[in-house]
Amino acid sequence: MSDAYFPVDPGLGLEENFLSLDDILMSQEKLPGRAESTLPRLAFALGQGAGTGDSLPEGSKLEIPLWLAKGLHDSKRRIISVELPKVYKEAWRTVFSADANVVDLHKMGPYYYGFGSQLLNFDNPENPEIAQTILQTFITRFRRIMDSSQNAYNEDTSALVARLDELERALFQAGQKGLNDFQCWEKGQASQITASSLVQNYGKRKFTDMEG
Repeated sequence: MSDAYFPVDPGLGLEENFLSLDDILMSQEKLPGRAESTLPRLAFALGQGAGTGDSLPEGSKLEIPLWLAKGLHDSKRRIISVELPKVYKEAWRTVFSADANVVDLHKMGPYYYGFGSQLLNFDNPENPEIAQTILQTFITRFRRIMDSSQNAYNEDTSALVARLDELERALFQAGQKGLNDFQCWEKGQASQITASSLVQNYGKRKFTDMEG
């Protein structure tokens, strides 16, 4: 019986994969911003008006999902401006550079890496520093995550993953699967290794060509 849903990996960097549930959920994360011009008939959609025809006046403070912010952002027309969430600001970047392992990323934002990469779509003079912090945070935390996944066999791992963002949780699970598969192989419980159907079909084609 085939699975009802095949997991689709999220996009990389500035790109989103709209078939990925992780990217869909990440695009719902809110961004603080400001209306740089009057936004006709958008007040109700943004939760700041009583009727669908209400306009949002220039200068209004906004809390809008990432997907809508990207749609409204236009550096030439200045429809909206976007502010950095606090976890990507200089104060928190200093904390990450001091010791990224102490930060509870899931509490700060369950899609820290993906959401931070999407922020680079907006014109911000701090973009180079944000990108560098995201990269260094991942590098710093990666080894501890994989070490933890390899040293937690048949244990309750809920406490280990509680402070990880969604990307890190996926890495942890991949490490756990690799460990479990290896343990099964050591105990002789692994399935018999067989050639893939791709290799088998290739062999059959080659043999047929030789006969012809």
